[in-house]
Amino acid sequence: MAQADLIREILIVFTRFPKPGQTKTRLIPALGMTGAADLQRMMAEYTFAQCCELANKRNLSIAVHYEGGNEQELQRWIPSSMICLPQSKGSLGERLAHSFASSFNAGMEHVIIVGSDCPFLTPEILAYGFDLLQKNDLVLGPAYDGGYYLIGLSKADHLLWADIDWGTENVLSQTIEIARKRGLALALLPTLADIDRPEDLQNLDGSSFALHFPTSSE
Repeated sequence: MAQADLIREILIVFTRFPKPGQTKTRLIPALGMTGAADLQRMMAEYTFAQCCELANKRNLSIAVHYEGGNEQELQRWIPSSMICLPQSKGSLGERLAHSFASSFNAGMEHVIIVGSDCPFLTPEILAYGFDLLQKNDLVLGPAYDGGYYLIGLSKADHLLWADIDWGTENVLSQTIEIARKRGLALALLPTLADIDRPEDLQNLDGSSFALHFPTSSE
């Protein structure tokens, strides 16, 4: 393989296998266990499709780092073109740090991780994230709930994950503050909505997702 053809970028999806009662539990009061799992499955599959579309246009690897599910279930669910690996143990910060570190250790120069609960992500936003990493250390895709739907790095920084209140509305602001203290060049993508809580479901109004999942509890 010629030097110019070497893959130096990887796009990773963090997700959970959509088993009823074990995924999107905060949505169960509104959608029921099956409805919450169905929505999780649809959003993850939408995310897979956006990643694959970008990979058709850009020289990069795509991967899924998952929780839950067995090997057969995962093989049936995740596209064969995507590298499939279990997430490491620990907090979200520890799992993110491990995925970034292993990617950089494998020779990647630009690494982006996205969640699977943002049905407004597009290949164009993903491509813009990678473009921004050409001149920045850190790229964040802010979510309206105070977290982020995307994080990208052009170099490993194990201190970026310390002192973050994971699962709260402070994740984005705390991450930005740590990045600034560490002198990291930071760029932000457009703010999008994550779908985590019953009140987030209103953000789906008018979207194709609104036609395909139940809106009342079981």
